Amino acid sequence: MAHLARKAEASPGRVMKAERAPHSSKSTLLAARLKARIARNGPISVADYMGACLADKDAGYYSSRQPIGADGDFITAPEVSQVFGELLGLWAVAVWQSMGEPKPVTVAELGPGRGSLMLDAMRAWRSVPEFLDNVTVALVETSPVLREAQRTALYDAGVPVQWHDEVGGLPQHPSILIANEFVDALPVRQLVWRENQWRERCVTIASKGGFAFCEGAPIADEPLQAFGQTLNEPDGTILEIRPGADALMSALGARAQATPFAGLIVDYGHEQTVCGDTLQAVSRHKFADPLEAPGDVDLTAHVDFAALKDTAAAQGLIAYGPMPQGAFLLELGLEARRDQLCASATAEQRQDIISATSRLVDPAAMGILFKALALTSQGLAPPPPFGDI
Repeated sequence: MAHLARKAEASPGRVMKAERAPHSSKSTLLAARLKARIARNGPISVADYMGACLADKDAGYYSSRQPIGADGDFITAPEVSQVFGELLGLWAVAVWQSMGEPKPVTVAELGPGRGSLMLDAMRAWRSVPEFLDNVTVALVETSPVLREAQRTALYDAGVPVQWHDEVGGLPQHPSILIANEFVDALPVRQLVWRENQWRERCVTIASKGGFAFCEGAPIADEPLQAFGQTLNEPDGTILEIRPGADALMSALGARAQATPFAGLIVDYGHEQTVCGDTLQAVSRHKFADPLEAPGDVDLTAHVDFAALKDTAAAQGLIAYGPMPQGAFLLELGLEARRDQLCASATAEQRQDIISATSRLVDPAAMGILFKALALTSQGLAPPPPFGDI
């Protein structure tokens, strides 16, 4: 579990050299459908393009492939080291204890990948039998391919596991939610500042038959226009907003109104709202062109944690952080768990363990770009380690 590859990173406005991704037959069909839609109705928003590429039921990226791992397109933190999932599992136990140990309790994960994080969390739960006896795991996953991988990973875990298509379907009793590298894959709208107003950035058909970006009509949103006028940014500036994140916060806020709730969002992005184009595509652990091979490449964009916090507050949630992932994991005891694993490992295994855990916290790797944001319902104690700082 100590693969060196990880999900690609980009800074706002960074120009990335992209490699041309090969087109599968499904990608060719999806491209044809998107072009027919554009020819019929005009350019589509970046958000609509991204949503179709990722979630089309027949040819979408997550609908038809196994993207995670050395043989996939990227590696996430649970695949880097088992310590990540174990620490988040113990975080869930500590939150449950601070809630007064409600029974039953649901631990939900959004976008659980191959099930690695939850498998490692369950291992950590064995040290707390009372929690293990009262917890149900709920996995929010729409990909048939990934659901099958999760069933294989968790088939004998000893904890009841349920699958759901959306957050709204989760059981209505006390819950703890984990979302690792989930929000970054929610489609973003890209707005372009042009002649003192925001315009929708869209995708159209290029002159040579592929896809190209273009600018749409001005957006009739007075608060958004007023925000743009305060930025004093030059023409061509891009701002990204994420409607799906607003919908997620709304669903979590409704849950927190009805029952004790705590959530943890770990993702890569910026702490404050900044302008810049962070849309990126990854294929086979390398950057790719976002407009090439729709459905065959992973599309993501940086998370705006400031916007998440603002939306969470508007929904009645209490937000803590964001805290850099490195500091978060160190506060939770990464070094102690690393040393425990090393104590019974061979010399080669120790080297792998140290390398993998270092990757999680190294400022030059995942330690700073990735951040942790905690959310709770009103009246709950600050979740660890946010109450200690």
